[in-house]
Amino acid sequence: MLVKNPKFEISAVSPKQYPKNNLPEIVLVGKSNVGKSSFINTMINRKSLARTSSEPGKTRQINFYNIDDVFYFVDLPGYGFSKMSKKEQEQVGNFIEEYLFNRKQISLIIFLIDIRHSPTENDKLMYNYIISSKLPFIILANKADKIAITKVNDTVKALQKELNPIGDIPTFPFSSERKIYKDDIWKYIDEII
Repeated sequence: MLVKNPKFEISAVSPKQYPKNNLPEIVLVGKSNVGKSSFINTMINRKSLARTSSEPGKTRQINFYNIDDVFYFVDLPGYGFSKMSKKEQEQVGNFIEEYLFNRKQISLIIFLIDIRHSPTENDKLMYNYIISSKLPFIILANKADKIAITKVNDTVKALQKELNPIGDIPTFPFSSERKIYKDDIWKYIDEII
């Protein structure tokens, strides 16, 4: 897909703030600092539409990125690390749950995990949470540039086997640095939207 005019549209914490135009939504979930914002920037060939940070826990609202009035990338706050207070974490958890379980426009969830590490307890909790939402999703083994290219496919298979032993959830490698995997993801997104 050739993206011509992507734009950040809104940060939201409640349904009344969500976009009203009924475009399909591709939702990014994953732990803090797993590379959700970098994924968006890589997919749309922009350096900084989605703000990235080396400091985990920067995204604290649901960010909607309008991709050429065709669909949205929706960046959810990361989990597993944050300088937020317990009260803030609870508030963020509540609006994420409200969004995931009630938003009719969600077409696909992209669940990002770090290819270099076994899934954490939080990753497994999120995986089960996504399964319980009954929404279609894929697993993205991100930061594939951080391991030898010859090990990528085997590592992806091992991650899939650990999270999804029956193998019914598509699992792809991804790297914002190498950009060699993004065509596979675009092909999948095109079929969904």
